[in-house]
Amino acid sequence: MFFGYMKSTPTTYVMQYRDGEVVREGAGLSFLYWKPATTLVAVPLSSADVPFAFNEVTRDFQPVTIQGQLTYRVEDARRLAGLLDYSITPAGRHRSDDPEKLSDRLVQAAQVRARAVVQSLSLREVLVQSDMLEARVLAALAEAESVKALGVHVMAFSVLSIQPTPEMARALEAAAREGLQREADEAIYARRNAAVEQERRIKESELATELVVEERQRQIREAKMAADIAVEEQRAALMERWVQNERQSADARAYALEKTLAPVKNVDWKTLLATSANGADPALHIALAFREMGENAQRIGELNVSPDLLRSLLPAASGPRGNNPGLAPKPGRPDVHNFDPRDR
Repeated sequence: MFFGYMKSTPTTYVMQYRDGEVVREGAGLSFLYWKPATTLVAVPLSSADVPFAFNEVTRDFQPVTIQGQLTYRVEDARRLAGLLDYSITPAGRHRSDDPEKLSDRLVQAAQVRARAVVQSLSLREVLVQSDMLEARVLAALAEAESVKALGVHVMAFSVLSIQPTPEMARALEAAAREGLQREADEAIYARRNAAVEQERRIKESELATELVVEERQRQIREAKMAADIAVEEQRAALMERWVQNERQSADARAYALEKTLAPVKNVDWKTLLATSANGADPALHIALAFREMGENAQRIGELNVSPDLLRSLLPAASGPRGNNPGLAPKPGRPDVHNFDPRDR
């Protein structure tokens, strides 16, 4: 049969050439065509993912393997069909392998941009800055003339893994492990230092509190001492005033006694006794007589005083003064009486 039927999907851009001219084009078309004089071109418009893996060298001359995928879609199918052969057979297959070359060209363009970025970074920076690598490569692909000429838009450049050599990986792991261990030790030391510092602050606070307490106690003791001193000063002032008053009182009494005794200062005591109110008391005279005899006992040879004589001389002894214990006879001597001349 010389007639064919073409039915494309919405994600396939179809162009019908006849006599070197495009007579029909568009996405999702369906039509009948004359096989002997028609050439059909089908360009897929759907996005496609292309995996990549390439080796590069970092700024510090360390090899790394970058793996990921490139996502793109065709924006200008007519331009792409003008550069690559997307013609299909009546069975729907592409006549050449040019469609497969598109992904290779895009991967090569991405590798060139990625190499420029990787060579500007050290190994450590490449391993930890994959986001920056993706952003810079994607921006470079968007501005690349070779990509624009193909009519393709690179939607994403995703890095799935960045691997150094096994020896370098072990070295980095050891360095990272040592760094983490050092950080752990520093954290332990910092915690201990913080504990020691906190303990020091607590001790300083306790010492400051003790100093404040001691200062308050000293102030209390000083206040008590000042109060005691004030009390003692007042007591001393009171004692001094009392002594002064007593001295004045004694001086007043001495002065009064002196003035009282001044008239009789040179008068004999016997005369004064005789003129006193008690001068007529016989008992007083008898007592004085016995006193004088006692004072002149060395001149008296012998003196006998009988109880009868004493009773006759002292008739009042049996009266009110008979109960005087001083005149009571001593036990065993009924004829002798003790006489106290001070007993009046």
